[in-house]
Amino acid sequence: METPNLEYINNLSGDNIEFKNKLISILKRELPIEIEVYQNEILNNKHIQAAQAVHKLKHKVSILGLEKSYYIASDFEENLKQNSLTLQDEFETILNLMQEFVKDL
Repeated sequence: METPNLEYINNLSGDNIEFKNKLISILKRELPIEIEVYQNEILNNKHIQAAQAVHKLKHKVSILGLEKSYYIASDFEENLKQNSLTLQDEFETILNLMQEFVKDL
């Protein structure tokens, strides 16, 4: 399994520490909210809305340098659109990794 990292954020922010900290702050604020939205939609069997939540979360996956996980998220998004929960466990493992990583920033 891949490990979340700040490589993308570091490259994007360059030497601008203030910008880097702002990006991290946004990530720390938005990620738990987006995960909660996803979890609520899954709980309520609203697969199309859950797919929309996964779509938003894919960007966070990418920002945290999880290239292979991005493809899992994309496939899971498409599965949800077809009312399939295939890849749910894998996607939720990715979410847990991301949460733990961001929590420690």
